[in-house]
Amino acid sequence: MGKKERYLAALDIGSAKTCALIADIENGGARFLGMGAAESKGSRKGLIVNLDAAVGSIRRALEEAESVANVPVEFAVVGIAGSHVRGVNSRGGISLGTRPRDIEKEHVRRAVDAARAITLPEDREILHVLPQEFLVDHQDNIRDPIGMVGQSLEVNVHIVTTSVAATQNVVTAVNRAGVVVSDTALEPLASAESVLTQDERELGCCLLDIGGGTTELIVYSGGVVRHTAAVAIGGDHFSNDLAVGLRTPIPEAERIKREHGCASRDFLAEDRAIQIASVGDRPPRTVFVRMLNEIIEPRAQELLALVRDDLKRAGLDAQIPAGLVLAGGGARLRGLAELAECMLSLPVRCAAPRGLEEMPEELSQPEYATVVGLLLYGAHARRMAAQRPATLVAKLKSMFAGQ
Repeated sequence: MGKKERYLAALDIGSAKTCALIADIENGGARFLGMGAAESKGSRKGLIVNLDAAVGSIRRALEEAESVANVPVEFAVVGIAGSHVRGVNSRGGISLGTRPRDIEKEHVRRAVDAARAITLPEDREILHVLPQEFLVDHQDNIRDPIGMVGQSLEVNVHIVTTSVAATQNVVTAVNRAGVVVSDTALEPLASAESVLTQDERELGCCLLDIGGGTTELIVYSGGVVRHTAAVAIGGDHFSNDLAVGLRTPIPEAERIKREHGCASRDFLAEDRAIQIASVGDRPPRTVFVRMLNEIIEPRAQELLALVRDDLKRAGLDAQIPAGLVLAGGGARLRGLAELAECMLSLPVRCAAPRGLEEMPEELSQPEYATVVGLLLYGAHARRMAAQRPATLVAKLKSMFAGQ
């Protein structure tokens, strides 16, 4: 691995903040080197709405990370999220002939290609094709069919599609900030890399990534992705509700939400008076914490009800006994996990990212699940690419090397 390729950056371009993380991936793992964060400008609900402002935020986050890591960044894995993301399950297959034969990698590739051949509008593209299970001569629940014998091979896949324009605008913004996009990944899929255990994936769980503008969810069962979706409510909606309800500036609403907000009156410790700023030149006012809760709780209930309804529509509400894992900055809202447990009758925990060597303690917070996961995803993709011969010459060399 060349010097340039040993370093990898991950970029989480959210509605509230843009986060950059740099790691050394030379020895197969991923070792933390530096992190930078900047207030997001030009992004809303996973979409770039002002390119120059978004480029500025990305550049500031990268410069801070580079100064801490003391290495330049040339390549980055970038997260894709927002209400434009869609997930759909599909099945496809191939015939292996009139007689049973050994199943090879090429057969698997052709079967997956058949499953991904869905009709898409011109403005949409495929981001991920995630195999769920294979069927050999109609025998189902096969994880890896290579080496098995059969006459037909089918595969169930989960396909994630995105808006072409939305994805390209994100890539363009990163490129203009001076970094090459080496890979793009669905943000909740990346978050799962850093926060879900294998037991949770096998038993069945739902990861909720509560960002500023939207909440993305991804459901695992049997160790594979069963469902992805986005709900158009995020942490910013709570802040906006407070700003309107209490007639206070949005930055002040964000502050009091973080310091005093609670998602359920049942988990409100005490009703005490707090001072908040007023709009314009008006003097500060005194409000009670209970008033914050009366504004926040209906929005929290709406968010969880939308998640519950989405899981029911997908037929997965009874297939996630491991419960919910809350990631993203919105997961830190006091009482939200407890409210989710009550409303969905499932165990709920807050995410604690892990998997990055020498990672500082501050990164073990739910809001960093995506950026840590993106780095782990990118490091894994880089390792897999290094194991694959890239050219015909390299393939021939590897064939003859084994003789």
